Amino acid sequence: MKDQLKNTIKIINETWDKWTSTKWIKGLRITSGVVWNLALLMLIVLLVGGAFVGSVGAGYFASLVDKEPLLKEEEMRASILSYEETSEIYFANNVYLGPLRTDLQRTETKLKDVSPFVIDAVYATEDEYFQVHQGIVPKAIFRGLLQDVTNSDNQTGGSTLTQQLIKNQILTNEVSYERKAKEILLAMRVEKFMKKNEILEAYLNIIPYGRNSSGGNIAGIATAAEGIFNVAAKDLTLPQAAFITGIPQAPFAHTPFTNEGQLKADKALKPGIDRMLTVLYRMKETGYITDAEYNAAVAYDIKKDFRKPEKLPQERYPYVTYALEDEAKKILSEILAKKDNIDPSRLKSEEKLRNKYLILAERAMRTSGYRIYSTIDQPLYDKHQEVQAAFKNYGTTYKEEIYNAEKEENEWVDAPVQVGSMMIENSTGRILSFIGGRDYSLEKTNHATQAYRHNGSTMKPLVGYGPAIEYGVIGAGSPLVDVKFTLNTPGQRAYNPSNYNSTQELGIMSARKALAVSQNLPALRLYDSIKDQKPTSFLKKMNFSNVTDSTHANVSTVLGAVDVSVLENTNAYATLGNGGQFVEAYMIEKIEDADGNIIFEHQSEAVPVYTPQTSYIVTDMLRDVLSEGTGMRAKSELKFSSDFAAKTGTTNDNHDVWFMGYNPAITLGVWLGYDTPRNLEDSSGTYSRPGERVNMLWARIMNASYDVNPELIDPNIEFKAPKGVVSRSFCSISGFAPSAECSKAGLVTSDLFNANTFLPNKADDSLISASYVMINEKRFKALPTTPIEFVIEGGVGVNENFINRMLGRLGGDGSKLFPANSIFANRVVSEDIFEADSVAPGAVSAKLSEQTLTWTSSTSNDVVGYRVFQRSSGGNVLLTSVKEAGNYSYQVSGPGKYFVVAVDITGKQSPESNIAEIEEPKPEPIPEPIPEPKPDPKPDPKPDPKPDPKPDPKPDPKPDPKPDPDPIPDPDPVPEPPVEPPPPPEDG
Repeated sequence: MKDQLKNTIKIINETWDKWTSTKWIKGLRITSGVVWNLALLMLIVLLVGGAFVGSVGAGYFASLVDKEPLLKEEEMRASILSYEETSEIYFANNVYLGPLRTDLQRTETKLKDVSPFVIDAVYATEDEYFQVHQGIVPKAIFRGLLQDVTNSDNQTGGSTLTQQLIKNQILTNEVSYERKAKEILLAMRVEKFMKKNEILEAYLNIIPYGRNSSGGNIAGIATAAEGIFNVAAKDLTLPQAAFITGIPQAPFAHTPFTNEGQLKADKALKPGIDRMLTVLYRMKETGYITDAEYNAAVAYDIKKDFRKPEKLPQERYPYVTYALEDEAKKILSEILAKKDNIDPSRLKSEEKLRNKYLILAERAMRTSGYRIYSTIDQPLYDKHQEVQAAFKNYGTTYKEEIYNAEKEENEWVDAPVQVGSMMIENSTGRILSFIGGRDYSLEKTNHATQAYRHNGSTMKPLVGYGPAIEYGVIGAGSPLVDVKFTLNTPGQRAYNPSNYNSTQELGIMSARKALAVSQNLPALRLYDSIKDQKPTSFLKKMNFSNVTDSTHANVSTVLGAVDVSVLENTNAYATLGNGGQFVEAYMIEKIEDADGNIIFEHQSEAVPVYTPQTSYIVTDMLRDVLSEGTGMRAKSELKFSSDFAAKTGTTNDNHDVWFMGYNPAITLGVWLGYDTPRNLEDSSGTYSRPGERVNMLWARIMNASYDVNPELIDPNIEFKAPKGVVSRSFCSISGFAPSAECSKAGLVTSDLFNANTFLPNKADDSLISASYVMINEKRFKALPTTPIEFVIEGGVGVNENFINRMLGRLGGDGSKLFPANSIFANRVVSEDIFEADSVAPGAVSAKLSEQTLTWTSSTSNDVVGYRVFQRSSGGNVLLTSVKEAGNYSYQVSGPGKYFVVAVDITGKQSPESNIAEIEEPKPEPIPEPIPEPKPDPKPDPKPDPKPDPKPDPKPDPKPDPKPDPDPIPDPDPVPEPPVEPPPPPEDG
C-alpha cells in the first residue's frame, strides 16, 4: 500500500515537472508573478488611501459634532421621554368628554398595551436589525450616503428607530450632514443607557400618524388607534396595525382623513392602502407572519374599520370645553406660581404677574397630558340644551351691523335674545349644569360665566332685606313705605325713582308683601336706612367681582345697579339655600398629571354670610314670590312640588329679566336679554311679557332636570326654621307691639323675627281717632270748615310723629301712606292736613243723557265733592251731594234745569256749571169730534130677534200698575221752599 502511494506521488511530480518545463508555462508564470505583485501594490495603495479617506472622514465627522455638548444620561433621558401629551377633559362621574384643543394630540401608552402586530410591523418596516445594532446600521448609513451623493431616485433611508427618536426629541428635522452626524453620535450614546424596550416605547409614543376622524393632528400609537379605528392600541388587528405602521412614512398622504375630519375618497385612500400592503409583504418576508396571515390581511377591506367622522369636544360642547379650559388655566397658574415660591394671591392683584402665569399655564395645559375632571353632569347638561333649543318664547330677533375683522368690512348678523343659566348644588358649590347661550357659532360669549349685567330686583334680598333683618331693622312682616320721594345729592341730578308700574304707590305695606310683588320704593327706603352700615359687605363675602368700597353709597344698588354674572348671582342665592353659608361654585373637581398623580383637588369651604335665622326668614319671604308674587307663572308650570323660594328681577327699560329659584338641594338661575341691551317688550303681541318668559323658561329647565334626576332636584326635604326664628304679633302699620287702639282697629298681625337681633317690644303709639275727606283718591283730615256732608266719620288716624318716622329722611307725601288701594284704606287715615288754596274751585261742565246727569271733574286739586241743583221759578233746589271719590253722575227724576258746583275742603263752591235741561213735553192736541151718522130713511123693520142677554161688564177697580212713561206735567206745579242760591265766586 505504501509503495503504491509513493509511486503515485512520483508520477504526479514527474508530470508537473514536464508541464512546467514547457516554454508557454514559463511565460505564464512570469506574467502571474507580475500580476500578483501589481495586485499587492494596489492593495497597499487602497489600504493607505482608505486609511487616509477614513481619517479625513473621521476628521470631518468630528468637526461636525465638535460643538455638540455631551449630554448627561439624565438630560438625554429627560429630553427623550418628555414629549408633549394632550390633556383630556371629563364630565362628572368620569364620563370622557374628549381632548383639549391642541395643535398635536397625543396620549402616552406603555409597550405592554400595544398590539404585537404593531411591534412586528415596525421591526419589519422601519428597523429590521433593531434588536442587534448599537443605535446605527453602518451599511444602511453608507447606502443612504451613496444614494444622496449620486442623487438616486430610490431613497431607502438609513435611520434606525433610535436615530428617528433622536431626530424628533433632541434634534430637528433639518436636512444636513451636521444634523445627521449628531444623530449618529447621539443614537449610539442613547443605546448605552436606555434599554431596547424603552427606546421602542418612546418611539411609538412620539411618531406622527397624520389626522384622526375629527381632523386633528395626532401622534403616538394610542392616539392613532383611537383616532383612526376607535380601538385601543392593544386591540389593533393585523391589517389595522399594518395600515397605522405605514402612515409615518408620509403622514398626511397616508392618513385616511382630511383636515376637516372627513374620510378621503377612494383615490386619495389608495396611497395609504398601498403602503399597508407593503408593510404586510415585509412582515411576511421577515417571517413575522405566515403566508396564510398575509393573504387574509391583504384581502381584508380596511376601509370598513375607519372611524366615523366625529366632532371635537369644542365643536360638540363648545361652552363646556372653553369654560373648563379657562378654569383649568386659573388653577394651573396658581400651582405654577406656588412652585416658583410666589404667593398665588398676588395673581389676583398684579396683572402682569397674572398674565405671565396664565401663559405658562396655557402651555402646560396643552402639552402636559393632564386629566381634568369636571362637575358638569352630562345628562343634565344635555337636557338643559334641549330645553334651550326648544323654547320658542325668547322674543324678537333683530339684525345688527358689526365689523368683520377677517373680511375688513361691516356685515349684518342676527341679534337674538340671549340666555344664560346656572345650576348649583347648594351644600357643595358644584356646578351641575349651565346654558352658555343660544348658538356658539353666532355668539361665543358664555352668558352663564362671562357676561355681566345689572341684576335688577334679584339684588333686593341680598343687599336690602337680608342685611336689614341681620341688623335688626325689620322682621318679615315689618311695615315699609311705598311712597315716592326725591333724593337730592350735591353735584348730581335729582333721583326720582318709581316702581315698575311708575304710577303705583301702595303706601304702608309689609316687607314680605313688598318683596313678593317686587316694589322698588320700599326697598330703596329700607336700603337708605341701612346703607351707612355698608350692607354691600355681604356681596363681597360672596365674591361679587364688581362691588367696590364705594358701591354701598348708591341707593340704587339695592335695585341691582351692579354688573353681575349669572354664576355670581346664582351662587348668592345658593347661599340662602345653604342656611346663609357661602360655598364658592366650582366646575373642576380634580386634575391629574400624565402619570395619574393628583395635582389639584377641590376642597369646598363654607363662609358665613347670613346667620341661619336671617337666611331662613328671607327664604320664607321668598316662598311668597311663587304663591302670590312675581313668580306665580313659574309655579303654575312646575310638574312637581318642592319647597322652592324664588326672586325675579327686571332692569331699566326691560333690558334684562332674571329668575332665581332654589330649594334645599339646588339653585337654578336664569337670565334673558340682548347682547346689545334693548327693550325686551314685544309690541307685536307675539311673545309674552319679558317677566313671564323667564318664569316659563326657569320652570321648564327645572322640570327637565327633575326628569333626569328627581332625587337630586327634589330630595324630599324642606327648609326648617332654626332656633332663634320666632313668630310675634305686632301692629301692622307701625311694627310695634300691639296697643289697645291697634287691636280695636283690627290692625294686629304676626310674622317671623330673628330673636337674636329684633323683636317688636315697644308698644304702638301711632293711632288716634279721626274724620277725613277724600281728595284725588287720597285721605286727608277734615277741616273745621269742611262741609259735613263730605266728611267721613269714625276712621282711625295716625299721628304726625308716625308719619315722620315712616317717611324717614327721604320724606314724601304723607297723604299717600294709606291710599285707596291700600289694604288699610278702610281703616286708617293719615294725619296730614291738606294745604288748600284760598281760591274757589274751578267750574265743571254738565250734560244730560236721557235722565242721567254727568259732569266733569274740577280742575282744582282741593275738591272734596260736588252738589247737584235743580233750578226752578222759586229758586235752586239742592238735589244731592256727591263725594269726590264717587261717580260723577246723578239720576234726575224728570224734566227740569240742572247744574253742578264743586266744593273744596274749606267749603268754597265753584261757579255754577252750564245748565243741563230736560224740556217739559208739549200737551197732545184734542182730536176733532166724530159727527153723528144720519138716520137711514129705510130702517130695517125686523128687529134682532136675539138680543145679548149679558149686561156690560163692570169696570176694573184696580189702577194700571204701569204709570204712563211720559205723564203730562201739571201746568202749575206747586214750588218747593226756595234754597239759598250758591254764593258768587270770591276774588282770587
